[in-house]
Amino acid sequence: MKNPAIVTAKVSSGATWRDYYELTKPRVVMLLLLTALVGMCLATPTWVDPVILSAGMLGIGLLSSAAAVINHVVDHRIDSIMARTFNRPVARGKVSVPRALFFAATLGVVGFILLAVFVNMLTAWLTLASLVGYAVIYTMYLKRATPQNIVIGGLAGAAPPLLGWTAVTGDIHAYGLLLVLIVFTWTPPHFWALAIHREKDYAKAQIPMLPNTHGVEFTKTCVVLYTLLLCAVCLLPFLTGMSGGFYLLGSSLLNAYFMYMALKLKFKPTENTAMDTFKFSILHLMLLFVILLVDHYLV
Repeated sequence: MKNPAIVTAKVSSGATWRDYYELTKPRVVMLLLLTALVGMCLATPTWVDPVILSAGMLGIGLLSSAAAVINHVVDHRIDSIMARTFNRPVARGKVSVPRALFFAATLGVVGFILLAVFVNMLTAWLTLASLVGYAVIYTMYLKRATPQNIVIGGLAGAAPPLLGWTAVTGDIHAYGLLLVLIVFTWTPPHFWALAIHREKDYAKAQIPMLPNTHGVEFTKTCVVLYTLLLCAVCLLPFLTGMSGGFYLLGSSLLNAYFMYMALKLKFKPTENTAMDTFKFSILHLMLLFVILLVDHYLV
């Protein structure tokens, strides 16, 4: 009988750059970097300094990628069980755990140094704290401990716009925190829609997601309530003078459609409504921050 360690080593030695790239969750990181970019731009009435922009975006991106790699490592047993994730590089043995951890450490160290040297120490430490919050507190503990995992752990994923703000200003401002609040409020309805769609997957992996612990209907109600809260929070940039009428119009249209999808999910769902809600939520956040950017510079 073959030694499993030898088999794994053979498989992992055939890993390509695409496998390592997949470990970084590039689509998620790109969305995070968009919010960080908007945070940078909103922190100044002029253009962002090119050095701060490039080093800040790269440093935040590398540390976010490191957190994603650690998530792959910690969750590789769960990932191998779930249909959505069974083909991930560590779960399939394409990349071994030691190599993935070394890759994460390299990304993290380089990212931290970039932020510390070319941006400022506040941003470097806050970004590192976000990595710990997501990769350790959420992934290792909260995800397996409570159905409110995504609510509590969502704070780490909501940090990038504040990181962008501090990269430019060197301090924490209420407007930067307001951007965090938007992403923080957006996260539960975004992720619970996916959890509804993948309810059986999470049950199989024994992850206490809300649909499995409190039922699908209760989760749908929570999606509606959090979407309603998101609509209210998204008014704050206009009400506080952070943005203008263009943002108010654009965000209102986006929030109205998100509310429509949440209500449809609750009262008239089809087989694909949960997944459609999840997909739109990604588009919602992306367009919301683009509208903030356009309102800041062009309106």
